[in-house]
Amino acid sequence: MDIIVLGHEATKEEIKHITKKLESWGLKANISKGTERTIIGVIGDTSKITEDEEAAIRAIPGVENVVRILKPYKLASREFKRENTEINIQGIVVGGKKIPVMAGPCAVENKTILTNIAEKVKKAGATFLRGGAFKPRTSPYSFQGLGEEGLKYLAEARKKTGLPVITEIMDPRDLDLIVEYSDIIQIGARNMQNFRLLLEVGSSNKPVLLKRGLSSTIKEWLMSAEYIMSRGNQNVMLCERGIRTFETATRNTLDLSAVPVLKQLTHLPVVVDPSHGVGKRELVAPMAKAAVAAGADALIIEVHTNPEEAMSDGEQSLKPEQFEKLMKELRPVAQAVGREI
Repeated sequence: MDIIVLGHEATKEEIKHITKKLESWGLKANISKGTERTIIGVIGDTSKITEDEEAAIRAIPGVENVVRILKPYKLASREFKRENTEINIQGIVVGGKKIPVMAGPCAVENKTILTNIAEKVKKAGATFLRGGAFKPRTSPYSFQGLGEEGLKYLAEARKKTGLPVITEIMDPRDLDLIVEYSDIIQIGARNMQNFRLLLEVGSSNKPVLLKRGLSSTIKEWLMSAEYIMSRGNQNVMLCERGIRTFETATRNTLDLSAVPVLKQLTHLPVVVDPSHGVGKRELVAPMAKAAVAAGADALIIEVHTNPEEAMSDGEQSLKPEQFEKLMKELRPVAQAVGREI
């Protein structure tokens, strides 16, 4: 018993009664209300539920069905929620018909550069500002980010442009700080299976962008999303950013087949990061268009006014004029698949 399906006539008292019964068995209830049905996802070791206990649930008024989910990820599965999840972030919906674009520098370098980039990407049509204040770098000698100072610059840029902010978290101890300054919490590829971090982020109500690990399977990725959702945070977006293969012509191999696969397996929005996926500026635009054609719900793209001087990932960052050109080119692609940019 993993899902309890209630009819539209189910009362609050009946839902509360079911929740209390589950809690008495050491389980938790995740309630998702739709237009026609209310779904209760049962969280915990449901294998211990006896047939008699399951029958008791079935006998409660308002219960239409009790379902077993075979997949190990329950809350993230299509079986738990048939309709697509739409996440509203400051009035911008991710997962709907319109495809938002998150744009900005890989790393926040200083207030002037960040504000300039924010103004230019907004003018071109971006809907979110991305920027790293804490940077996970392969080398300990590389630029590690400005920390809280960088978060303050992001908040100032948001105030000036109106663009909601997405930034990365690396350490659970920084959660309160990042929640204070950001609108979306990003979990990077290297931390996709940092389970302590996932659980901590799950305890907040801030939307989360969960990037795919360097060598992670789709199942492992969805299980990481399940960690976040199991703590109560259902606002999870999955970001394909390229996986590590034998190919060396690009930084990573952007797995666009993951987009339609995820659409079958999960109700969560799917975001594509072509910048990290290819690692080369000249390849970002064609892969961004391909991502939209494949069904991506949002894009996240690195933009810098002076990529040659960027302190991180300059080789894959578009210049503002290139980003503006891409935004114009994306619109007919989105229209061709029934979407909007």
